[in-house]
Amino acid sequence: MSLTAKTIPASAGSRTQAGNTLQPSEEALLPSSAGPKESTWIRAARGSALPALILILWQLAGSLGFVSGNILPTPATIAVTFYELTASGEILKHLQISIYRAALGFLLGGGLGLVLGLATGLFKKFEQSLDPTVQMIRTIPHLAVTPLFILWFGFGEFSKVLLIAKGAFFPLYVNTFLGIRNVDSKLFDVARILEFSRWQQITKLVLPAALPNILLGLRLSIGVAWLGLVVAELMGSSEGVGYLILDARQFSQTAIVFVGIIIFAVVGKGSDSFVRYLEKRWLKWRDSFTG
Repeated sequence: MSLTAKTIPASAGSRTQAGNTLQPSEEALLPSSAGPKESTWIRAARGSALPALILILWQLAGSLGFVSGNILPTPATIAVTFYELTASGEILKHLQISIYRAALGFLLGGGLGLVLGLATGLFKKFEQSLDPTVQMIRTIPHLAVTPLFILWFGFGEFSKVLLIAKGAFFPLYVNTFLGIRNVDSKLFDVARILEFSRWQQITKLVLPAALPNILLGLRLSIGVAWLGLVVAELMGSSEGVGYLILDARQFSQTAIVFVGIIIFAVVGKGSDSFVRYLEKRWLKWRDSFTG
């Protein structure tokens, strides 16, 4: 429905639509593009409020003795442990190994998922030949194939990278395939009228339209790669953040376990935020609801 040109003085506080009067309370529900934009600091403060509250309550519970420090060390204790590990260089050493494994596994699995997702999405015969097998393998849990990877490849780096690659493959494959198949078929009619070649259809039509799904698959793939890294490093390793957690668990060093968990969370969030930044830059043309 469109609002009519007929207006009522501002003092009446109402607007008409097809002869019906909108009361002020109803008028407030109408979408409005005018409004002050919140600063980055305000948004950051709103996002930090809940974690800050949790940390304060956590610190109070530990300081007052409600929770044992061996079971749940206070944030202050974890911060001191993190500083000590950073000063000794141990954190950096393990983090470099973990990032290398995760990046290599993601590039292998995610890259293959992107290529095969494009192939199955663009070519029907390729989909019929490959997709049923891929979908069957996708349902196999990570932990179910871990013993098999150990038997085949041992505890070396190759088995760890392959396990990470397996997890990173499927989100990017599925979302790339769905992104291509969700392209409006009417756009291909326009492309035929404009006499686009097959390559022009792919580069100027299919890929831009499928880009939101591909970037979503990229975010999910990075997240699953980190999950695969944890499994890979816990199954047998002498280096990495996962090994640091496993070693600390054996000696009941709970604070170090929390340090490892926080490292995984921070690095994972950082990589996810980087992809979201790419989404904002590459998907400026999208006019979608932002809440």
